[in-house]
Amino acid sequence: MINRWITFAACLLLGSGVGWWLAGKDGIEPGLLLAGFVWLLLDTLQIVRLLKWLRAEQNAEEPGSLSSLSPPTGGMWGEVADRTRRILKNRDRHYQESQARLNEFLAAMQASPNGVVLLDAEGRIEWCNQTAAQHFGFDAQRDVMQHIANLVRDPAFTAYLSSGNFSRDVTIPGGRSTPARPVKLAVHLHAYGRGRKLLLSRDVTALELAEAMRRDFVANVSHEIRTPLTVLSGFIETLQTLPLKEPERTRYLGLMAQQSQRMQTLVNDLLTLSRLEGSPLPDTGEWVTTGALLAQCEQEARSLSTMLAPAGHRLEFEPGPPCELAGVQNELLSAMSNLVTNAVRYTPPSGLIKISWRVLDDGRGEFQVQDTGPGIAAEHIPRLTERFYRVDRSRSRETGGTGLGLAIVKHVMQRHGAELRIESQPGHGSRFSMVFPAARVRQLQAVATISTSLL
Repeated sequence: MINRWITFAACLLLGSGVGWWLAGKDGIEPGLLLAGFVWLLLDTLQIVRLLKWLRAEQNAEEPGSLSSLSPPTGGMWGEVADRTRRILKNRDRHYQESQARLNEFLAAMQASPNGVVLLDAEGRIEWCNQTAAQHFGFDAQRDVMQHIANLVRDPAFTAYLSSGNFSRDVTIPGGRSTPARPVKLAVHLHAYGRGRKLLLSRDVTALELAEAMRRDFVANVSHEIRTPLTVLSGFIETLQTLPLKEPERTRYLGLMAQQSQRMQTLVNDLLTLSRLEGSPLPDTGEWVTTGALLAQCEQEARSLSTMLAPAGHRLEFEPGPPCELAGVQNELLSAMSNLVTNAVRYTPPSGLIKISWRVLDDGRGEFQVQDTGPGIAAEHIPRLTERFYRVDRSRSRETGGTGLGLAIVKHVMQRHGAELRIESQPGHGSRFSMVFPAARVRQLQAVATISTSLL
């Protein structure tokens, strides 16, 4: 400010000096007026320049962008422009930092596995992430400022939105849900700010399916156990209340033993499934010979065949080349035995059952069970490995099946990286194959040859 007054005084002094030099004493006053006018004009031009520069900065499209005009330099207005420039730079830096934090926050919400929708006080969509767009069938750009009730028309959600009670969530169908592929969403609203709402959505299709499977599993287990328990309790009551002859008593005790064996088999299968699901995956350090596995399967098959049909079945075992399989012996034996005993149960007496082991050209190993039973219709094959799923329930119970055998086979195959193949046609029998990866198969002949060459 002092410099400004000094400049003004210097300008007046210069003007009076010029006027006295040109016109003597009469020229001093006009010189002062002219000098004051020139100084005021130059100062006004500096102010106008400063204002134009400020307007250009204000109208810039993006913070931090530079205008084509330059601010005044020097003097008080130059200092004002310099300080203003610093203030604008600080504003731009704070704006960019805030924008970066906002972008990071939006990116975090965009990466969320849950759907996120921001609603204004009127219930209109201000922003939503891609997950929410997929859940509800939104268009993240087109549907901005659309009312949520116009896009999500499920009656349960409409009632939930209008109730104002958001202490719980509500389950509704997803936007792309179809009868063939149902999608379930858990939706929860949270109020924040001045009437705004945060809408969170979560895909609970798998949870709903798991809960339905759990209910079905409990119902099936209860039914399977209740049936033999009912038979046992009836026979026990009969033995306690009626005087029975020895043949009748022996017959009832035999039936009771059969039903108790059925319950024991069911419990053992359930424990096997539980152990398979809860134990770590088997490594490739434990090897078991295929010959021992097939010998055990043959023993169980012939024993079951004799028990179910006095005439027995025609059982043909082809052990193939001597090999070893990497895996847990009990699990492998359980899977192979289930396939063999299933074939015995469902094949009529005197029917042919072929059990074979072979090594494929690519080094994989295949265990195959082929029977001449009634066969299975194509619509049943995809569901055969479901727990308690039976094509013929009455036939399965008559032969002592629990409905868990193929479920055990599927879990064992998954744990050993193997593949279960099922081929069947009604009236033409069935073929079940377990194909093991080459990394879990080795031929004993090859091992012997390598050992000999090393010696």
